Amino acid sequence: MNQPAARRGSVAWALVITSAAGFMAALDNLVVTTALPSIREDLGGALHDLEWTVSAYTLTFAVLLMFGAALGDRFGRRRLFIVGLTVFTGASAAAALAPGIDALIAARAVQGVGAAIMMPLTLTLLTAAVPAAKRGTAFGIWGAVQGLAVASGPLIGGVLTEHLSWQWIFWLNVPLGLALLPLARLRLAESHGTGAPLDITGTLLASGGLFGIVYGLIRGPIDGWTSLTVLTGLIAGTALIGGFIRHGIRAKAPMLPMRLFRNRAFAGINAASLLMFLGMFGSIFLLSQYMQGVLGYSPTEAGLRMLPWTGMPMIVAPLAGALSDRIGGRPVVAAGLALQAIGLAWFALVLTPDASYAAQLPALVVSGIGMALYFAPAANLVMSSVRPSEQGIASGANNALREVGGALGVAVMASIFAAQGGYQSGQSFVDGLLPALWVGAGAVALGAVAVLFAPSRRQEARRRAEAAAEAEAGEKNLIAA
Repeated sequence: MNQPAARRGSVAWALVITSAAGFMAALDNLVVTTALPSIREDLGGALHDLEWTVSAYTLTFAVLLMFGAALGDRFGRRRLFIVGLTVFTGASAAAALAPGIDALIAARAVQGVGAAIMMPLTLTLLTAAVPAAKRGTAFGIWGAVQGLAVASGPLIGGVLTEHLSWQWIFWLNVPLGLALLPLARLRLAESHGTGAPLDITGTLLASGGLFGIVYGLIRGPIDGWTSLTVLTGLIAGTALIGGFIRHGIRAKAPMLPMRLFRNRAFAGINAASLLMFLGMFGSIFLLSQYMQGVLGYSPTEAGLRMLPWTGMPMIVAPLAGALSDRIGGRPVVAAGLALQAIGLAWFALVLTPDASYAAQLPALVVSGIGMALYFAPAANLVMSSVRPSEQGIASGANNALREVGGALGVAVMASIFAAQGGYQSGQSFVDGLLPALWVGAGAVALGAVAVLFAPSRRQEARRRAEAAAEAEAGEKNLIAA
């Protein structure tokens, strides 16, 4: 009996399965970006339709992540991981078979549901399998894979779109998903969280609020910022998010307890994550179109030219994870965000309708190093900032805020782009792109400042020691009484 359990719970298998599943979910965030011109040519659609092919996934992914984590804690993390993987794989096939833009957007939304169940459980399953002393290195590998997926999405999407068809960016998930399903069933150990009741109210408030805000941001440039539909979406969405925060303070078992944000480490890293993804996602959404629509690169050529950005996480992120074990995650994450902000600002300074690749190369390299330094230490900071029983909630919250940042980034930066420029000419595209990039750089720079508000490694160790001493004293007093 013990031998199969040990085999199921092995560190190596947990790392391989969770990293591969996380790769699939992270890849689909941006894999469509280099395929957008081909999708528009094949299925039709305006700028706002293209935004929804990205945002439909990130939005459902974001608003259901914490609910997915709670489902895993209550009904079994391995069991729900398999459910999420099944939904994601099936929706990927539906996206590949989509006959029109509306069907594609719907399939992308269902993909997001599957990813929302699957993705937060990759971290909790990995945390349960890896000894605490080795988690920095394990998260470093996991983070390298996620960073590679996010950043290489444009390259993979470009190669598949040019040499096969855009449908293959979704068909790619099907054999991977089918291979992972039996491995997850046989090689992952089951675990549970606190078993707290599901927070339906919180899920509805968060879902409605985020949908209203993102809908308003996407429709604003089209319908006008003072139109009834846009104002209703923005005002109602903001009100519902306010209700979600109030619910998180007052409810007995909310999906996201607001008390967690009293912890400076948790609050700082989550603010940084939201701002990082806001700046990065919106920038990549526009830059991939710039390389094809303005500079005239093919999808594959555009993806290849982003390799200095995409390759860095694979090289640097494992080292960043090990470094965070030695000096703490805060300085590594702050340095990564600062470099990412510098990279985006560099783009804004050098891009023109006929910018050479040599002029862009330093920005690509700096951005890639910055992204790599962020991913692995950020995961470790999140999981170490809460009690083990709350790691499922913490993982879901962090992933949700990252995806919220991504959805908002695409919506905000596309709105800026549409207000200042457009697709009429190369110069018009650049006129819209540059102010959007400055906003993205500013958002990531604010993220670097936010993470510095988290306590240092020494301060956090002192806090934990004091908490342990208080708990021990309380137990002794209880025994004496």
